[in-house]
Amino acid sequence: MAKHLALSVAAAVAVSWLAASSAAAAGFYEKFDVVGAGDHVRVVSDDGKTQQVALTLDRSSGSGFTSKDTYLFGEFSVQMKLVGGNSAGTVTSFYLSSGEGDGHDEIDIEFMGNLSGNPYVMNTNVWANGDGKKEHQFYLWFDPTADFHTYKIIWNPQNIIFQVDDVPVRTFKKYDDLAYPQSKPMRLHATLWDGSYWATRHGDVKIDWSGAPFVVSYRGYSANACVNNNPAGGWSSSSCPEGTSAWIHRELDGAELGTVAWAERNYMSYNYCADGWRFPQGFPAECYRK
Repeated sequence: MAKHLALSVAAAVAVSWLAASSAAAAGFYEKFDVVGAGDHVRVVSDDGKTQQVALTLDRSSGSGFTSKDTYLFGEFSVQMKLVGGNSAGTVTSFYLSSGEGDGHDEIDIEFMGNLSGNPYVMNTNVWANGDGKKEHQFYLWFDPTADFHTYKIIWNPQNIIFQVDDVPVRTFKKYDDLAYPQSKPMRLHATLWDGSYWATRHGDVKIDWSGAPFVVSYRGYSANACVNNNPAGGWSSSSCPEGTSAWIHRELDGAELGTVAWAERNYMSYNYCADGWRFPQGFPAECYRK
């Protein structure tokens, strides 16, 4: 939740300023609202074929963008190039959320910065009806600051799948008797913010502001998703695009489950189902199921 609180509350002002500044960027602003200081979000290209956006973090503000549409299930993909050099304390995210209430749903991909030369940590998490603490964290097997890589969330009624460059690294299954995000429409968010108090080595390493501004780039965003089509508010029905069948029943096959096992065996740095200190009364129920 801190990813929301760390940003400036000047979103409405930022949107109007940026929309007026560049007619060529209309495509981006038709799809997204801006969060944080207006001059911290820069549309690098938006020519109808490719779209690239740079987010900036400095002492004054973080930045981000949020989809105007809300979704109930979908396949969400983006290419990202993360902050290079000493990025300790920074957090870059790509996630879905129904809001900030006590009973909210959320599906997270977050990247926690590092001291130069150390690997980035990718944190994945699922919140259902306000219940979170379901993190799997991985060291990436490549340098995510050297080039763009593709990160994807597939969310359907059966499971949630996290992918990196089309490699599945995690699946979170639905069980009928356990909480699962399935009824609350969610917006897509992308943010860059100061997570010094928790992100790098549990908050031991803070941001070195001498390296600011910090910049992360997003491009190639796509959402093949069911959109809330009730403009009056509330969830009444959804509009699912052509191609929904490619993901709406998607579950991992044996070979793909093998890549999940490979990622867990070689790159997993944290598994909530192995954290006895955090769950002294016993692990969450899904930890005991296959």
